[in-house]
Amino acid sequence: MLTITQAGEQSTSPTKKVELIAIFEKFGVFLFLLLLIAFFQLQNERFLSIRNILNILSDVSIYGILSVGMTFVILTSGIDLSIGSLLAFGSMCGAVAVKSWPGLSATGFSWLVALGISLTVGSAAGYLQGKAITRLRVPAFIVTLGGMTLWRGATLMLSNGSPVSGFDNSYRWWGRGDVLGLPSLVLVSMIVASLGLIILRYTCFGRHVYAVGDNPEAARLSGLDVDGILITVYAIMGCLTGLAGFILSARLSSAEAVAGEGYELRVIASVVIGGTSLFGGLGGIIGTIVGTLLIGVLLNGLVIMNVSAYSQQVIIGIIIVLAVAFDTFAKSRRGRAVGK
Repeated sequence: MLTITQAGEQSTSPTKKVELIAIFEKFGVFLFLLLLIAFFQLQNERFLSIRNILNILSDVSIYGILSVGMTFVILTSGIDLSIGSLLAFGSMCGAVAVKSWPGLSATGFSWLVALGISLTVGSAAGYLQGKAITRLRVPAFIVTLGGMTLWRGATLMLSNGSPVSGFDNSYRWWGRGDVLGLPSLVLVSMIVASLGLIILRYTCFGRHVYAVGDNPEAARLSGLDVDGILITVYAIMGCLTGLAGFILSARLSSAEAVAGEGYELRVIASVVIGGTSLFGGLGGIIGTIVGTLLIGVLLNGLVIMNVSAYSQQVIIGIIIVLAVAFDTFAKSRRGRAVGK
């Protein structure tokens, strides 16, 4: 009888370990965020002031918009390295169109033209990249790596390497205005995150995205249009890239050819740290939001502590490696548990 009891305890032990890993996967990032906030508050009592909180939210808003789109992409086991360059290209197209029509600013609708063009350009570029990935069967890494260079070059050609600035107040409001004290760009980011959450959690398309990321062949055999879903995901990413580009140009009051450089690293880091698996099929918007806030809090706190920008990059790089390593470890543990 003793032997049977011991065997039973041993058989449940791996399951308990997997459950602990699953719990840490679900809440670990959130707990780490709380610990970071507590640590930086102890270092500087003004860290949790309303002004600094709004600064953090404003700083992460554009990255947050991009991270929502990247969550869709990574859930399908894909990647998009072109978002920084496409952000610059979309915003530059909108800005050039606005500045080429001098009387438009007087109507107060210059922002609407710029926004429409940025969204259209971003969506079209994302659609084309999705087509290349699905029809030409070229890995997403290669297609979007090429897009990184292509869209940056197109931006430089369009602007001759010079910024486009001098927007009217209605345009700048989207990056500098506020609604009842809440910065407008934060509000836009919250709306985008809410829509992304609803789509992934409560729609058929969201369930299809998870299915494609979990097992594309099984999804295809189940009758899903896998290629169509992938193309749509990259078009969504492109659309949100255009939106982020518009918001950034409004905040800076300038569309710049160098805008968005290095954004890929931080956005991918936010999504992966938030718990979305690079292997696809696992993760979500809430985790992405927490991951985005975590990096924003970390960078803000390091600046307050006068840590150099070079060291900040090293720290983010280490966090990314650790997050991916844990994701790989957790996936292997889940696989063993299922096998048993």
